[in-house]
Amino acid sequence: MDRRIAIAAGVLLLLNGCSLPSQPPAAQSARERRIVARVHASGFEHAHDTYNGMAVASDRRVYYVLSSEKPDVAGQVYFYDPYSSRVEHVGDLTEAAGEKGMNAIAQGKSHVNFVEAEGRLWFATHIGYYSIIDDMEKPGVPPPGMKPYRGGHILAYDLKWRRFEDHGIAPRGEGVLTMNMDPQRMRIYGLTWPTGVFFRYDVRRREWKEIGAFFEEGENGRGATYRTICRSLGIDPRDGSVYFTVGDGTILRYRYDTESVSPVGGDNLRKDYFGQYDVTSPGHMAYNWRQVVWHPRTEMFYGVHGNSGYLFGFDPRSERVEVLDRITSEPSRRSGMFDQFSYGYLGFTLGPDRETLYCLTGGPIYVEGRRLKGKDTTGKGEAKGDENLHLATWHIPTSRYTDHGAVSYEDGSHPTYVNSIAVTGDGRVFTLARVPRKDGTFRTELISFRP
Repeated sequence: MDRRIAIAAGVLLLLNGCSLPSQPPAAQSARERRIVARVHASGFEHAHDTYNGMAVASDRRVYYVLSSEKPDVAGQVYFYDPYSSRVEHVGDLTEAAGEKGMNAIAQGKSHVNFVEAEGRLWFATHIGYYSIIDDMEKPGVPPPGMKPYRGGHILAYDLKWRRFEDHGIAPRGEGVLTMNMDPQRMRIYGLTWPTGVFFRYDVRRREWKEIGAFFEEGENGRGATYRTICRSLGIDPRDGSVYFTVGDGTILRYRYDTESVSPVGGDNLRKDYFGQYDVTSPGHMAYNWRQVVWHPRTEMFYGVHGNSGYLFGFDPRSERVEVLDRITSEPSRRSGMFDQFSYGYLGFTLGPDRETLYCLTGGPIYVEGRRLKGKDTTGKGEAKGDENLHLATWHIPTSRYTDHGAVSYEDGSHPTYVNSIAVTGDGRVFTLARVPRKDGTFRTELISFRP
């Protein structure tokens, strides 16, 4: 799971923000530039790591979920109003899913990007409580007296009337790990965890359909039956096709008209530049893309491979993949090393100017001229040590890469476990990150900064 994997290093975050920030002075290296982040406290005591789970809505507010890893405490939804600097509680995920009082494992998180359509924010819920079984993260075994997790829900939040709508439970009672929406056709698509069932939900018909399982036994398998599940679905708005990957690099296409899934024949993501992976072993994304976005002007998908941090373009008409650049931090590019976090980062998006890709990514940590390597000391894909979060951008028309510098708090410490992003129209970047506390613990909070 991403919580387990994301503990190891820096963060890839793309911004939904405004136009490309101005270029930093050429004489000043990315290691020397510093971006100071501001913390917007929620007061949620149990807030833990969040993956995706946020968006800027048409009312200009930043909506986000703070996750919980407690069996009986749900993830909480908030919004931040950039113009009044106000944080407001919106709702409890378990209550929004209609499960209050059922004494079942809570709806602990949302692991998906929010999509706005017809005045509502659409998203899905996921389990946040896990058990380590056979050295792998599994759905949590219920404590005595509690019922098992019932499954992830598709939810809609009405921005005008400020209320939630529950649209039902995902197939097989699993959490929803990956989701995207086609607003034109009002279709929602998703992948479940831990087995990786691909499904669709037709909003107008209120109809669910299980399309199939394409990841062997998914992250519930062992050995030959294990496969890491893709974290991002790409939707071509022209014909409603949905694209996702499997661990060996195959790109799969779902056809809207026939509701069938088949491999793309022209190309795949099994590239030497991305590294070499055993697709049957956990702890990495193998050859899956980590995050992918649609670019309307070029009518292409742009995506990032997780561990290597390579940016690529995928043209669904010609079925070709083009490796474009390494969109990690400048220090990582110079060192030639992979990310410390072997899954890569989810903070990747197309900015509001519709020309600039934004990415929050890790940078190597140096102490007295020595690069520290992240080392898994937990058995859960977690690296001990600090992260060095950088903001990188890539301008599509000019192929211009820029590292805008390292992000830190006022005290010099670094935001960690950053796997989400949203950008307001004035270019302010928002994400969810661990914030250190005086007692040595941490709490995940909304943070913001200007590049």
